[in-house]
Amino acid sequence: MSTELVAAVNAALATVIDPEIHRPITELDMVDALSVDEAGVASLTILLTITGCPMANTIESDVREKVTSVPGISGVNLTMSAMNDEQRTELKRKLRGGANERDIPFSKADSTTQVILVASGKGGVGKSSVTVNLAMALANEGRSVGVLDADIYGHSIPQMLGLMESWPTSVDGMILPVPTMGLKVISIGMMKESRDQVIAWRGPILDRALQQFLADVYWGDLDYLIVDLPPGTGDVALSLGQKLPNAEVLVVTTPQQAAAEVAERAGTMASMLDQKVLGVVENMAYLEVTCSHGETQRVAVFGTGGGAEVAATLTKRLGYDVPLLAEVPMDPAVSAGGDDGLPLVATDPTRPAAQALTGLAQRIVARRPSLAGRKLGLTPVS
Repeated sequence: MSTELVAAVNAALATVIDPEIHRPITELDMVDALSVDEAGVASLTILLTITGCPMANTIESDVREKVTSVPGISGVNLTMSAMNDEQRTELKRKLRGGANERDIPFSKADSTTQVILVASGKGGVGKSSVTVNLAMALANEGRSVGVLDADIYGHSIPQMLGLMESWPTSVDGMILPVPTMGLKVISIGMMKESRDQVIAWRGPILDRALQQFLADVYWGDLDYLIVDLPPGTGDVALSLGQKLPNAEVLVVTTPQQAAAEVAERAGTMASMLDQKVLGVVENMAYLEVTCSHGETQRVAVFGTGGGAEVAATLTKRLGYDVPLLAEVPMDPAVSAGGDDGLPLVATDPTRPAAQALTGLAQRIVARRPSLAGRKLGLTPVS
């Protein structure tokens, strides 16, 4: 057996990335029994995290491609198997940095992930559309982004990202988020037995579900975790306020007075939980109409000024600047993209609504990191 060829094959396998965990398969101890005979035929076994791994075909194809590209390799004998219980336990420990406990990584003082809770005072303002398009725009900026659908009763993120038939992989109680379009996504909608199943949980069970989404899901190293909250100021907002003390809240509203008033409550709720309000997004701000003379005019379908009013009110009420970060125009392509599972930012970034949402992401990315208002987990001593 050529030790040089074995080393070359190992180097090639180190470039194969597990599509769910997003780390090299060699680093995850997924390569077993590698050898190369005198004829240059490589024999190896790939240990999948679980039997029936949904990404098995992708991993197998990538392994064959990388190994056969190594100079001197004439063939590949590849066996796809699965880890045993002991190997899976060790994998979980490795992914958790050697720890066994199930804690929430984003709640730690040294977490570098920026958690953004997308909130609204009422339903129907396009909060989930803003969530998925913002997440996609942040990914387009080269950031690692996770999306958590915390709207347990009214989950719509799987539909908007084309994941209605996708199931997250579970490795002995550790859940791997579903990868799609550069995002890592988790939602209760992916775990139901059927699409028409109704979720009717009370407070304690709801709280436990949120704990599992945050602690039992292997999110990896994220730059941003975007959380789609249910509308209003109920149990989920309270629970996440306790579990994610350093999260920031992005308030989504529409221009009309009624929506603006209830949106202010969502921002005030954040301050009650010691969370900072990042800013305000005015969705469906206007409709661009082209007249017969070729001129484009803005039509205020739902009135004007709601977003600016919410921003001004929260700035005064909370004692710090709460900016109006974006005014997103009405566009039928936004809802069509949600129905098709393809966010507008991904399919047509040149449209005005997509440009406004991309601008929102760029403003968020451009912010300077600050420790102001963050809980550092320190206890003063006299």
